[in-house]
Amino acid sequence: MAVQSWEKYLENQKPTATPAGGPPKKPKSVFREWGDAILFAVVAATLIRWATFEAYTIPTPSMENSLLVGDYLFVSKLHYGPRTPQTPLQVPLTHQTLWGTSLKSYSDAIQLPSYRLPGFSEIKHNDVVVFNVPFEAEHPADLRTNYIKRCIGLAGDVLEVKQGQVYINGQPAPNTPGMQSSYFLQVPQPNDDLLAAFRRLGVVNYDTPDGLPSPIQTQQYGLGYTVHMTQAAYDYFKQQPYVKGIVDLKTPASQPEEVFPNNPDSPYSQALANPPFPAWNKDNYGPLPIPKEGQTVQLTPQNSPIYQKIILRYEHNEGMSVDATTGQILQNGQPLKSYTFKQNYYFMMGDNRHNSLDSRFWGFVPEDHIVGKAVLIWLSVDPHASFLQKIRWNRLFNLVH
Repeated sequence: MAVQSWEKYLENQKPTATPAGGPPKKPKSVFREWGDAILFAVVAATLIRWATFEAYTIPTPSMENSLLVGDYLFVSKLHYGPRTPQTPLQVPLTHQTLWGTSLKSYSDAIQLPSYRLPGFSEIKHNDVVVFNVPFEAEHPADLRTNYIKRCIGLAGDVLEVKQGQVYINGQPAPNTPGMQSSYFLQVPQPNDDLLAAFRRLGVVNYDTPDGLPSPIQTQQYGLGYTVHMTQAAYDYFKQQPYVKGIVDLKTPASQPEEVFPNNPDSPYSQALANPPFPAWNKDNYGPLPIPKEGQTVQLTPQNSPIYQKIILRYEHNEGMSVDATTGQILQNGQPLKSYTFKQNYYFMMGDNRHNSLDSRFWGFVPEDHIVGKAVLIWLSVDPHASFLQKIRWNRLFNLVH
């Protein structure tokens, strides 16, 4: 590659005559030079952001203790392949709004089909994935809010949760070391050793000024702390003399909750009054088949709530509706007996299992909503630490597992 000296560069900026002997060519003004440089930088940054890597931050504790609030990540678009833009009329380097305002940064007057370029990997079990949340109907699919969760179920899997343990195709799924669940620590006499252990073991509450859990008095369990913590923290507190007992706060199998597809977002208008799967909750869920591209399913009034959002919303079908009385999916007014899926779907869950809005509550993630794979923590900032201890140095440049 040829290089050019600074003196040669200055010489080339002098006015020169055209080959035909015309007037000398004027050098670019300073403003023109800066304008060209800024334009090039914006175009280059936009292409890099679209096709290779993009930076994200973790704003909520749904992935604690694997990813912490204040972690800054690089997310790879190369792993699963970048998507072609669906909404081309958009201000570069923005997402939904212009910087520092509530003004829309895009126009949805033009909506293009979405295609995915080849990547060098497919989504695997336990990948930490960034995706556009599918239930957010007020934005185009490629500009919906970005969520980050762990991919628990792949297309074609059958997923089930029993007392908080995930099963895939009948086999227990491995639990990540950073996975958290909810417990009540019965502590009659709070002490400094307990607070120090909270800090050391990453037991946090981001709603308090110091980031630590606060004691509460309950009628059922007495004085103590409601905490989200890992199995390692559970094992530690189980051995401490100041802890009277630890109550597992998993939801009993007999207690139904508003989970997918028994939730208000279901197109089935009677989902809450007459839930199709009445025994499901966040800790006892399924079995749920996860749709796969090319797979054909027979539709019945009993299983149609599982597939309604896919058929009515995600696959852009025409003439589809739901019979509000039976829940049967209709095509042009006639009952739809079977359906073949046009793309793969995935089931995502947060590692903070009792503090995560995930697929258990709103359903499947379509493949065309997948953004990329989280690969590297390049910075981590503790929102509750003092200025000199703000950076979590031990997390810098850690790979995401």
